[in-house]
Amino acid sequence: MSKKWILILGLLYSYLGFAQDKQPLSYYLPQITYDPKIPTPEAYLGYQIGEWHISHDQQLAYMRKLAELSPRFKLTEFARTYEGRPLVYIAITSERNHQNLADLKAKHLQVSNPAESDRVDLKTAPLVIYQGFSIHGNESSGGNAAPLVAYYLAAGQGPEIEKLLNDVIIIFDPCFNPDGFHRFSTWANQHRNRHLTADPQDREYSEVWPGGRFNHYWFDLNRDWLSGAHPESRGRAKIFHEWKPNILTDHHEMGSNSSFFFMPGVPSRVNPITPKQNQELTIKIGQYHTKYLDEIGSLYFSQEGYDDFYYGKGSTFPDAQGCIGILFEQASSRGHVQETANGLLTFPFTIRNQVRTALSTQKAAVELRQELLEHQKNFFQSAIQEARNDSRMGFVFGDPHDQARTDRLFEIIRRQDIELYHLGSKITVDGKTFEPNQAFVVPLEQKQYRLIRGIFETTTSFEDSIFYDISSWALPLAFNVPYAALPKKGTAGNVMGAKITGPKPERTPVTPPAQSNYAYMLPWEDYYAPRALQFLQSKGLRTKVGMQPITLQGKKYDMGTVMIPVQNQSATPAEIHEWVTAIVKELNVPIDAVNTGFTTEGIDLGSNNFLTLRQPKVMIVVGEGMGPNTAGEAWHLLDTRFDMVVSKVEADDIARSNLSRYNVIVLGDGTFQTISAGGVSKLKEWVSAGGTIIGIQRAVTWLKSQGIGFTAMKEFKNADAATGRRPYGEIADDLGAQEIPGTIFEAELDLSHPLAFGLKRSKIPVFRDGEVFMEKSKNPYASPLVYTANPLMAGYLNHKYTDIVKGTAGIVVSGSGAGRVIYMADNPNFRAHWYGTNRLFLNAVFFGNLVSGAGLESERRE
Repeated sequence: MSKKWILILGLLYSYLGFAQDKQPLSYYLPQITYDPKIPTPEAYLGYQIGEWHISHDQQLAYMRKLAELSPRFKLTEFARTYEGRPLVYIAITSERNHQNLADLKAKHLQVSNPAESDRVDLKTAPLVIYQGFSIHGNESSGGNAAPLVAYYLAAGQGPEIEKLLNDVIIIFDPCFNPDGFHRFSTWANQHRNRHLTADPQDREYSEVWPGGRFNHYWFDLNRDWLSGAHPESRGRAKIFHEWKPNILTDHHEMGSNSSFFFMPGVPSRVNPITPKQNQELTIKIGQYHTKYLDEIGSLYFSQEGYDDFYYGKGSTFPDAQGCIGILFEQASSRGHVQETANGLLTFPFTIRNQVRTALSTQKAAVELRQELLEHQKNFFQSAIQEARNDSRMGFVFGDPHDQARTDRLFEIIRRQDIELYHLGSKITVDGKTFEPNQAFVVPLEQKQYRLIRGIFETTTSFEDSIFYDISSWALPLAFNVPYAALPKKGTAGNVMGAKITGPKPERTPVTPPAQSNYAYMLPWEDYYAPRALQFLQSKGLRTKVGMQPITLQGKKYDMGTVMIPVQNQSATPAEIHEWVTAIVKELNVPIDAVNTGFTTEGIDLGSNNFLTLRQPKVMIVVGEGMGPNTAGEAWHLLDTRFDMVVSKVEADDIARSNLSRYNVIVLGDGTFQTISAGGVSKLKEWVSAGGTIIGIQRAVTWLKSQGIGFTAMKEFKNADAATGRRPYGEIADDLGAQEIPGTIFEAELDLSHPLAFGLKRSKIPVFRDGEVFMEKSKNPYASPLVYTANPLMAGYLNHKYTDIVKGTAGIVVSGSGAGRVIYMADNPNFRAHWYGTNRLFLNAVFFGNLVSGAGLESERRE
């Protein structure tokens, strides 16, 4: 063979190796006529979908191009991510419908309004489906399928697609999580081989920490639909309630060795609030997925593995609101092609399954249109009837000591299209007193009756003991805001005041203080008081905290009140007053001016019991071996809510880092295998020199194992495991039932401890999703948080934990040289909506170093 032919064959081989993952458009889409004026994804991008992982900017640009060229498309930007990426949706329907879209939208919304739905002709009312993709950024087949589905809807011709577009309005959300999606596409593409490798050990299939699953702050956005802590979720909830879809689809991925899953999930794990008809319709829609996947020979499964329980999850959130939520889970190639138990799994194959089920959903919407609209109508009408039969007239909530936490809970509830009212008159329920200017009423007799129950109710008994996600999420407990059910019988008729129409409560602005030449007092009860302190510290001001309660100029100040002296500061009295005024106006946090240090009760302002505060300089340990969620929650809290500068240091860099730059180090949940022996020594030296370590969840176990501080762990024995026989097929369920799957416990708080400053009630709800148990310290002052004798407030708890949990310590404070080690068995910052325990973490950051040596856990135990 000549050198020329060898060269030609070599080039051909190289080309085939490079292009082996390229598929024709017909691999993905039906072979129908397409409008030639609309560019295919390949024509626009310069490569076929599946050859490369599309980046978010490319995907967005293509969507904009389709909206520019197709009269079927109207693109709307509804928010921006933390990284500034646009979040968009496209309203897709026929050109004729677009000309009358506002009227069609109004008519559709009547279906979900019980006061008007009987007047709607369901035969002519439009159906709405919401199709969304890749809320987990590294589950990328959905986001790569989106351009193909969009092209089909923009360019497809023929009677079937015409009927779809005439009868249905599609709210198309091409990328739920742009930041994570873009992060993962960069990783997958930069490690793509010219000759693709299917070796699962190749770096392409092992992305670096934290991976593309999460958003910018490393949150799982699929757990944020209800609480809406992030801009992606807040914007999406607004769209949901603006359109009230009949079906919402959520395209995910799962382990590479699986196949394809679609709802319904495990029948025994459906939230009992969800009506039976929801699951019946889910099964009917599933028959369309079955047909479409059978046609291409794809394996699939349903009714196992996943559930419809937690209303904060994308595929279950709709179920509480007259909509059918559908989860799709595709086995992930995590790159371009991987060896799996089911053979070679290619990226195009994963995309095709997502395309097929997107189209099967559209087919189901057309053919089940009447049933879906009737379900939506009946859902809300029956909700009103159930509310009328309920013995409760509603719920009242409000915290007299902390307006900010009450207001944030209020905003979440209003964001979910729930009616709220001012409390009309003072009322006492279950021993709790609520004042009109401090509390709000949520009546049950409204269309969102079922979602209200999902937000407020607590349950401890369940049909099943396995949960795909958390088992309880009662939001008033998460915010540590007092609340009570209002019984219909005996509740005064004027309990409901004026209806609230805005998204936020109207509050009277706090008046800034007059200028003082002596001192300012910052009470610590308000949620944002730490932000005010941080602001003043950032100006270089010296601040002190009172360790005892006082009465000064006729006002009582609790322990934890921060004092800002005016004299001997680096700023003038006028500058200090300017800064105090600015922060009061920004946060609506009260700060008082005082002109004397003489108190009528308690210590004077010059007492040694006013301790000087240091400005926190926080480092969060991140990287391999650390849990992205816990680290991200701490980062998000300090960075976005309290305006603090935070350093994130890789675990394997600790040994060579200059730790003297920091005085607080946060260790979240993790396995810590990348912290070297040198890193451990460095941490020991640093904390002994006066630093404060905050260890959360499994960090407690690791710190103990490394001899950093001291705490005793509660021994755990599996009471069910020792003897006897169990069916082999029950292994997975038995192990799952032994977990604590996100459960709310009650704990007793020592209100005099610096870690409790600002909190007013000794009983506090805490969230637990792990099995770390600490014994109470023999030192009576070192366990500021202890679980009560009957700790279960809401959620599932295996019986074997009952005696283990009660009386254990939720927090233990230990000494190590001049430093402090604060052990937290639970995550105080869970998913950014556990406002109620954020204060424990913030107090550890601001006050942890001030805990007296007598109040520390010690190795000198009896």
